[in-house]
Amino acid sequence: MSNHIIKIQNISKHFKGSDRWALKDLSFNIEEGEIIGLIGENGAGKSTTMRIMATIMKPTSGRMEIAGYDVSAHPGDVRRAIGILFGQNSGLYDRLSARENILYYANLNGLTDRKVDKELSEISELLEMEDFLDTKAGAFSTGMRQKTLIARAIIHNPKVLILDEPATGLDVTSSRNIYQFIKTCKEHKKTVLFSSHDLGAVEKNSDRVLILHKGDLLASGPPAEIIKEGSLEDQFVIMQEAIQ
Repeated sequence: MSNHIIKIQNISKHFKGSDRWALKDLSFNIEEGEIIGLIGENGAGKSTTMRIMATIMKPTSGRMEIAGYDVSAHPGDVRRAIGILFGQNSGLYDRLSARENILYYANLNGLTDRKVDKELSEISELLEMEDFLDTKAGAFSTGMRQKTLIARAIIHNPKVLILDEPATGLDVTSSRNIYQFIKTCKEHKKTVLFSSHDLGAVEKNSDRVLILHKGDLLASGPPAEIIKEGSLEDQFVIMQEAIQ
């Protein structure tokens, strides 16, 4: 029996006015509980893939299914099954505290305050947020803002997390906390897809790596299988040079 929580079959995406396809017959599956690192040069199709998964945009052709729901036919069900992070300024209200921002988002997803309090207590401990939960977001550092956004993305207990550059701009300690949190999600059988230009972090924290190039899947596999010599960064450079 398949444990694929994400199924992507021949997904293509073309933007009007463009002379190229952002995605071209992209296909891959992700199992429940996997941590997937998505990498590629700018323009490879990473953000397009993740935005289709998040129901922010629709594919031109193909089929994508998350947690048993087609992203085009049942976007509402998909959104309830996922938590998303796109950028560090994704709609936090500066006049509200971290707690109030998260509570507001949780209420939109139908959670009661009592349920949120229990979930938030656990999440804030994992992300080391206790010291600023009641601080207004306008005074946040980059790390505090990023942790709040991640807490907001997971407060409704989604099955799948889609994180675009979750550690961008963070110091070493904050970045480490984020990736430790991602690994904790795996322990709770959550599936995580994250993109990053930090290939060292991808190599260290991914069960499997997907490499995109101009809308195509160039390679897929555990880091140890993809790396022939050196590091993931070394192998990535070799692969890019080979196809140019």
